[in-house]
Amino acid sequence: MSVYGRWDLIVGEGADGYPSWVELSETGGRFVGRFGSSRPIPNIEVNGSRLTFSLPKQYEGRSTDLEFIGEFAGGNLRGTTTLDGGEATTWVGHPAPVLPKTVPKWGETIDLVHRDWTPRSTNEPNKWTVKDGMLVNTGVGSDLVSVDKFSDFKLVAEYSYPVQSNSGIYLRGRYEFQILDDYEGSPNHVGSSGAIYGFLAPSKNTIKPHGEWNTAEITLLGRYVTVVLNGEPIIDSQEIPGITGGAMDSNEGEPGSFFLQGDHGPVTFRKLSVTETI
Repeated sequence: MSVYGRWDLIVGEGADGYPSWVELSETGGRFVGRFGSSRPIPNIEVNGSRLTFSLPKQYEGRSTDLEFIGEFAGGNLRGTTTLDGGEATTWVGHPAPVLPKTVPKWGETIDLVHRDWTPRSTNEPNKWTVKDGMLVNTGVGSDLVSVDKFSDFKLVAEYSYPVQSNSGIYLRGRYEFQILDDYEGSPNHVGSSGAIYGFLAPSKNTIKPHGEWNTAEITLLGRYVTVVLNGEPIIDSQEIPGITGGAMDSNEGEPGSFFLQGDHGPVTFRKLSVTETI
């Protein structure tokens, strides 16, 4: 085992720590920060068990590059970095689990719309309500987190949104299925409708115009995801390398909640049903 590979990171200490992710190789790497998408690492230096990597900011509120200094010991990475305000802090990286694809045996189907949910943030307004049997976010506010947690599953989501809106469904609270008003936009990139944000692009643009209902069938087995959007396969059993920026945690080997992105724009879910494996 060496510094090369995929690492689930926690940057900062205690309640101030946040999830992150990095993949390191002899030919380069990529990184996911607190927010945003996967991005390349242009500078990696490894000297024995010591390493340094740095990369330009993305959405971080800073003027300097991000720089991580660390050491490989006891099967983990540990080191130091600086926060956006310039304060020094520590970080730790644990080897990301492989999460192989399983052969599913399906159990019961659960209606999530009427299950228990909780706002993710107490610092943002909660714009989520259940109205006419649908789960509705009326404006920019807190994300919404399911109390139930899941491992491998099939999710069926029926949703609509107004013009220029943006939302998402975080699978296990870690991997974002992108919801975006881009019917007439540029398809087939890692930020478009139906993408696993930052990593997996849909093979085609099958989203409907704003105001119409979309149906997504998302199957997640280990790290491997299949997406059928409005009856068209757009991602076929592809591996999700790591977490999306904004993830709830980086504990990829554990079950996780769904969370519905509420901090970007309005969205309505008239169906959210999940079938777990047994």
